[in-house]
This record gives sequence, structure tokens and C-alpha cells, in this order.
Amino acid sequence: MRSGNIGEITFDDFVRFLFCLSLKRLRAHYKSKPASVNLKLLKLSPYLKGEKMNFLAHLYLSGDDEEILVGNFIGDFVKGAQMDHYSQGIQKGIRLHRSIDFYTDTHEVVLQSKIRLREKFRHYAPVIVDIYYDHFLAKDWSNFSKIPLLEYTESFYELIKKYFEQLPKGVIHMLSYMSRDNWLYNYQFIEGINKALTGMSRRTKFDSKMEEASLALKKNYSEFEKEFHLFFPDLEVHVANFEK
Repeated sequence: MRSGNIGEITFDDFVRFLFCLSLKRLRAHYKSKPASVNLKLLKLSPYLKGEKMNFLAHLYLSGDDEEILVGNFIGDFVKGAQMDHYSQGIQKGIRLHRSIDFYTDTHEVVLQSKIRLREKFRHYAPVIVDIYYDHFLAKDWSNFSKIPLLEYTESFYELIKKYFEQLPKGVIHMLSYMSRDNWLYNYQFIEGINKALTGMSRRTKFDSKMEEASLALKKNYSEFEKEFHLFFPDLEVHVANFEK
């Protein structure tokens, strides 16, 4: 997995960004405030408004409609009345994003994955499960799409440029480094997962143990993989019936 600089943004900046993306979701999930993070250290701090970690799943579940894909990708960055500024297709993508998030967070199989991690990783279990599931989607991509993953992700980066003027600032900032080293593609590798989770762990002010999450994945790999493949078809059915 590449770790080169992207302008002034390094892999560590990306890891910090992912960690902070998780904070709002953790507060909502457990109704408690996680340990503080010194956001002044972050170049990305003005844009930390996202909630979910499973970027690849959101893109795949958008299907072939460009505007739905754009809305699904930017969903975490659009709040309240801001949605009214977008076309009907992008608005539908934003609503789809929120529907996917709710369905995922309340699904019994996803809960099983979280429970397996909760004793050790506590309120970070949902964040880790998101990353695990995107890993399995990327690893087994050929089971879901005839388009090779590398081609799919590179095509997405080209497509999103067409909508540059409509993207929230946080999305623009994120894309500057996500596309350079193709994080969507590299999540298929255990070493990529480990590097991201270890970087998150270094930035907590307490013992999160996230640096051990890749070991937990390896130890229970077949169980997590089975749960992903049980859950994902249900999610696909949910998406197929969205707003019908």
C-alpha cells in the first residue's frame, strides 16, 4: 500500500481524518462522548463532518445512476436544508446513504460482528466493523461486479470530477488524497487495514487497542467474512426496494 505525500497531506493525515469521521457516529451510537482529540493538530479539522467509514459499499450500492452515486458519496457532508441545493437525483442519493446507514446499524448480523469486538474494543467496534466489511467487499469484488476493482475506483474518481462545483468542501478536501493513493482499492489488503487502524490507535489519548484490530480480524476471519456475506445480500435487497 502506498504511503506517499499528497501535497501537504500524508497517510497519517488520512488516518487522522478517518478517526475523526468516527467520533460523531460513536456519540450517536452510545450517547457518550469519546475521549477528546486535539483537532488543532489536524489540517482537515474544518471538514470533519462525516459519520461512516464504509465508502466503497456506498458507491457500489448506488448502481449505475451517476447522480445517485454522487449523493450517496457526499451524504455525510450534507446537513438539513443543504439538500435543497441539489438536483432530485443527488437528493435521492443522499436519502439512500442515510437509509443504508440506518439499516446497517440496526441489522442483527452486523450486531453479531460488533458484539465479537465489543469486549476488547468497546465503543470502537462499529468503526472497526465498517472497515472489516469494506475489506471483504474489496477482496471479493469479483463476486459483486464484472468491472475490476481498480478500474471501478479509477472510473469513480474521474466521474466525480464532473460534479466538482457541487461537492461540499469536505468532500473536495478528502478526494485530494483518497484518489491519489486509491484508498478504496487498497482496503482489500490486510496490511492496509492494519496501517489505518494502527494510525487511529496512536491518535487516541487512551488505550483503544485498535492497533490490534487486524489481529482480531485474522483470528476470526472466517466468522467476520461469513457475517459480511450474510448481511450484504440483505442490504442489497433493502437498497433494491428503496423508495419503491
